[in-house]
Amino acid sequence: MDFKKGKSISDLAGGVIKKLRTYGELVMFSHTLFSLPFSLVAMFWAAGGALPFRVFFWIVVALFGARNGANALNRLVDKEIDAKNPRTAKRHIPMGIVKEKEALLIVVFCFALLILAAYELNPLCLKLLPVAMFFFIIYSYTKRFTWLCHVILGMACGGAPVGAWIAVTGKIEWPALVLGAAVMFWVAGFDIIYGSQDVDFDKRFGLHSIPVRFGVKNALRISSAFHVISILLLFYLYFLMKRGFFYLLGLIIISYFLYLEHKLVSPNDLKHVTIASYDINQIVSVLFFAFSFLDIFVAG
Repeated sequence: MDFKKGKSISDLAGGVIKKLRTYGELVMFSHTLFSLPFSLVAMFWAAGGALPFRVFFWIVVALFGARNGANALNRLVDKEIDAKNPRTAKRHIPMGIVKEKEALLIVVFCFALLILAAYELNPLCLKLLPVAMFFFIIYSYTKRFTWLCHVILGMACGGAPVGAWIAVTGKIEWPALVLGAAVMFWVAGFDIIYGSQDVDFDKRFGLHSIPVRFGVKNALRISSAFHVISILLLFYLYFLMKRGFFYLLGLIIISYFLYLEHKLVSPNDLKHVTIASYDINQIVSVLFFAFSFLDIFVAG
């Protein structure tokens, strides 16, 4: 009898873990690596390296809630488009793996965490929360009416390090805005690359994007320009924040990876789009955090 109970508990635990894994796949939890490292760096810069655990905890809760709530909402809003696109037709909601009600509950739960975290941090975080929520919500609809959808996504992601800075200092300061702008151009740049693979589908269904508006060739040029701007802003932070050798070395390595990213794709060859837009940029964000961390805590 005890054995059966043990087995049923084990099965139940396995089912819960499987479900959580499915939800993680729905919101692409692994892609948290995109903006989280920049937010952590902003947090430690703002704190001068020393940070109370309570502030750290609520910042992480806010980032978790914002990022996963926005992604779950995007999957929910785009369910009909995803079902029609051969590339996305096997996503969780079109395939019925995750029900719409489940996705909605994830959105509500994650945004509730974000609201709670903003309340626990400081009054300015709470006052600016509607601005952040606006970008998290509006982005999912932008491809229906503007080719600037990539920039709006970048603004939503770029707000993460700005928010982390404000959570520590209670103030909007210039270095945070510069870092936020760098993240905005970086994200918009690789999202343009990713969107290039759907240009024919988007044209057929009346969706908007920079590749649709300007053509894939010009879109890739715009993406390159965005990444150049992003790198220049990060180099500007080297002087603005009086960073050291490790930060500078990290930027040089990151610049090479972004160069490699653009060498992997061309208007006539988009088969490496996923590697260029996702895999390489996850490495970029980790490198930025690692070298910034060394710069803060090793070089002092």
